[in-house]
Amino acid sequence: MPDSITTREQAAQADATDPLARLRDRFDIPDVTYLDGNSLGAMPSHVPAKVADAMTRQWGNDLITSWNTNGWWELPSRVGDRIGALVGAAPGQVLCGDSTSIQLFQVLTALARLRPERHTLITDGANFPTDQYLADSVARMLGLTVVRVSPDQVGTVLGPDTALVAFSAVDYRTGERWDAAKITADVHGAGALMSWDLCHAVGAMPFDLDGLEADAAVGCSYKYLNGGPGAPAWIYVPRRHHDVIDLPLTGWQGHADPFELEQHYRPAGGIERARIGTPPVLAMVALDAALDVFDDVTPADIRAKSLRLTQLVIDYADAHLPDVTVQTPRQPERRGSQVSLAMPHAYEVTQALIARDVIGDFRAPDMLRLGFAAPYLGFAQVWDAMETVRDVITTEAWRDPAFARGSAAVT
Repeated sequence: MPDSITTREQAAQADATDPLARLRDRFDIPDVTYLDGNSLGAMPSHVPAKVADAMTRQWGNDLITSWNTNGWWELPSRVGDRIGALVGAAPGQVLCGDSTSIQLFQVLTALARLRPERHTLITDGANFPTDQYLADSVARMLGLTVVRVSPDQVGTVLGPDTALVAFSAVDYRTGERWDAAKITADVHGAGALMSWDLCHAVGAMPFDLDGLEADAAVGCSYKYLNGGPGAPAWIYVPRRHHDVIDLPLTGWQGHADPFELEQHYRPAGGIERARIGTPPVLAMVALDAALDVFDDVTPADIRAKSLRLTQLVIDYADAHLPDVTVQTPRQPERRGSQVSLAMPHAYEVTQALIARDVIGDFRAPDMLRLGFAAPYLGFAQVWDAMETVRDVITTEAWRDPAFARGSAAVT
């Protein structure tokens, strides 16, 4: 880890030597400190022109010919490969399209079908609600039993009846990063299959899906990938499963010959079988453009800055916020790209910060959650944001009735 940043002067010096500072100019961000990129990433400045071209020239002028002349048909696999490069997946194993919920349903069902003699699905009881709801739904549909356990305790519940394990790589509340290599190895050692949810990892840190030999993965693209609200999610299926995986949603575009319009489904070869229906072209054009931000930077570069930003916040909280408890692991290898701070009146503090143009978010019951998107945040900017946190708490500015629950908008 680089030297700690414990003064604003050191923060300014870190900005002066930051190799990623050039990326900030690639974004359109208003005059705020935006610490909520772990919920919705900021908009890259070149995206509107790309979307406008898709609307006015491609759709408006070229009409239906755009599926061929403007490459609409290839968007799911082309964008998928671009995302795959950020999570350690070789080309031809990631497909973009549909929502994270749909992709979770796809992988949970398909992996369970690969272990029909086993009847237990393991997930994290603190996982994001959608992950848990879909685990329960798939279990009801297939007659499975759901077991909930913290990822670092998975070894205590693995057994000969375990069909699959589905965890998030980073805890969405605390920012804790799990040991994906060890967990995947333990799961495979029990003869089960492993799926990873990378919503809070992709675009913020390296991940090695192929190297881990993960059996599936999903992720959204509107957080650290900055793909825009409702941007399409993605699915990873390793090449070794392509010929045997039985995906439950068999739409016409995943057919081996979709334009033959046959009565019965035959899966396409490779990752193309993960296509379902017509993709959201305009949203995918926006995402494709947003990914340009990562063309000349590596996930390792992003991760190095992210760790230094989060360390700054942890050190600041320790030194200046006595009534605040850092919920995020202090070990660099055990945290994602966020810091969660537990405090009294966290909801009101969050709203007071937003009123002062420091935008984070609240997670029940008592956490201020701050996300750090390395491409568009600066060290001095984050230092100043923490000074604002300190002022809101020490002056009790959060007591303003406008910041009480039910009075202020929830973000």
